[in-house]
Formats: sequence, C-alpha cells, structure tokens
Amino acid sequence: MKVEVRKFAPALAKDFFALHSTPPGECFCAFWYLKENEDWSKKTAEENRARREELLKAGEYDGYLAYMGGKVAGWCQVGPRDRLPHLRRRMVLRPDAAVHAISCFYILPGERRQGVAAAMLAHVLAELRKKGVRRVEAFPRRGEKLTEDDMWNGPEEMLAHAGFKVVREDAQRPVMSLDL
Repeated sequence: MKVEVRKFAPALAKDFFALHSTPPGECFCAFWYLKENEDWSKKTAEENRARREELLKAGEYDGYLAYMGGKVAGWCQVGPRDRLPHLRRRMVLRPDAAVHAISCFYILPGERRQGVAAAMLAHVLAELRKKGVRRVEAFPRRGEKLTEDDMWNGPEEMLAHAGFKVVREDAQRPVMSLDL
C-alpha cells in the first residue's frame, strides 16, 4: 500500500493526537522537550499531551505524518536541532542553529515493517533539501536486545541506507549525520 506523507499542520492535529493516543505512543513526542530537572519516568500520558498542546499553541508543528489507505499510520519528528533542550543535553551536543534533527519515528504497531518509516525519511530529506538545510542528524539506539518499540529514533540500518554516517560512536546511541 502506498504511503502518503504530509507536513504536520493545524488541520492534522486530530490525526496526530489519535496516533499518539495508541499505546505505546502516548509520549505525544514530548520527550526531547523535557526541561532540565524534569523526570521522564514520572510523566503521564496526560502531561505529555498537555505539553504537546502547549507546543502547538506556540506554533511548534515539528514533523510529518504518514498515511496508508487514508488513515494515519506514522509520525516523524524533525526540525532545527537546537529547539530540543533535552536532546542537546542528553547527547552532549554543541549549539549549531544550522543543524536539523530527525529525532523520532512512531509507526503504529500494525503498520510496522511495511516501509512507512523509510518513505517518511525519504520525504523528509527531500523537504529539508528544498528548504536549503545543509546538515541533518539522527540518534538511533543500539543494543543486542532492542525491541521494535526501542526503534523510536529510527533504525540505524535505515538511516545508513539513506546516506547517514556515524560521526560519533557510542555503544548505545551513536550520532549520525547527513550533509544534504
């Protein structure tokens, strides 16, 4: 089935919330927005949704939604990297306003392994090129016992296939980069 990718916009908020209301996606893609002293393990789905609603009120429509057969099937968070304070802290990244980050993929469990994430990645990279973005980074997880739910940053193999290179090795979470 064909994957259609749409830039997140106010008209798609209902689809975004429907997608993220499906376990295990109840983070509402708020993780990387954590403030310095916030503990993610204590955040509820309701608190995450409230954070996302605040972000939307501030105009932060930071990603793309994927559709299959007219129904929302996935999400990819992408935008300027430095807008994500927790990402910069956790990954120990120097500020660089020119760098964009692909920081999350969430595909509905029933739609996984059908090329949704790869289609979104190709679309996102094409859009970033059109915007004149020069560099994009990604932060996949590594490990021997990772589950599909651990792939929320995107599989390293998919990113490598798209041309990303490891620019900082790490046994659990390397930094990958692609010059556009």
